[in-house]
This record gives sequence, structure tokens and C-alpha cells, in this order.
Amino acid sequence: MRAGGAPAPETSRRRDRDAEGRARNARPRDGLGRPLPYGSPGVARQPEGVVREPTESLAEAQRLLDDGMPFHAHEVLEDAWKSGPPAERELWRGLAQLAVGLTHAARGNVTGAGSLLTRGAAAIGPYAGTAPHGVDVDGLIRWAGELVGSLRGPVPAADHAPRLRVAAER
Repeated sequence: MRAGGAPAPETSRRRDRDAEGRARNARPRDGLGRPLPYGSPGVARQPEGVVREPTESLAEAQRLLDDGMPFHAHEVLEDAWKSGPPAERELWRGLAQLAVGLTHAARGNVTGAGSLLTRGAAAIGPYAGTAPHGVDVDGLIRWAGELVGSLRGPVPAADHAPRLRVAAER
């Protein structure tokens, strides 16, 4: 009941919860992670908490970036960040932030994109001059700066997807 005895509107929903009782939004999502109305067809979500080898995480994240789904790539990179060794956590956190930055760029949120891309580049900055797990740190920092400088509105995510790893030597 509301104040004055009026019933609460029927549109209110209880929070979605997972098997452990944690709040989880079960609404379907589009390819950029935006929630869609319940019952709408959406893009399959990435399972949470998956522990992968670094090369597996990078390969899966790259596939998702190339498919124009940077939000989903961020989820893969976030799992690596949370499960990786402490010495690499900033690397993985920065990579996840770069993916979220591209998500914001694709959604047209220029301010949010600039903030996350800049923050992600700063997080991976200490790894510059190295290539942990083959990550092209220097190239990603350059990519982030160029994207921030060119943003004026929404960009196609797949067309602006970075290469996460250094090209294989020939």
C-alpha cells in the first residue's frame, strides 16, 4: 500500500536474483549490453566467473570485439581481472576498461567513452614496452588515444575494435 491507502502500482517488479540470491538483472541484452524489455530476443550473455588461461581470455575477448560486442568482451576480460594473479590485475582491469570504453563509443556516449578509454590506457600504461601474454600494450594505448581524439558520436564497434595481441612474427 502507498501513503493514503492507495495500492502500489502493478508495474513494480521484484529484483531478479541468481541461484545464490544475488541481485542479477535477467532482462535480455542487445549486442552492446543495453537491457531490452523482458521477453525480447537478446544476445546470449557471457557466463560470469569463468576462469580461463590468459590466451583463451584474449582469444574470446578478441572474437567478441571483432563481432561488435565490446560489452561482452569486457565481461570476459573482467573474469580474467578478478581471477588473475595480483601482478596482472591492473593489466586485465585496463583491458576491461578499454572494452567498456568502446561500448560507450558505440552507444554514442562520447564523454563516458573518453573517460573509460583514458582510464584503461592509464591502467595498462605500466606494462608499456612489454607484451604480457602477447598483449599489444603500446598499440592499445595508441588506439585508445586515437579513438578518444576522433569521437564525435556513435561508432560501429566492430569497425573500431582494437587488436589485443601483437601480430604474430613472420
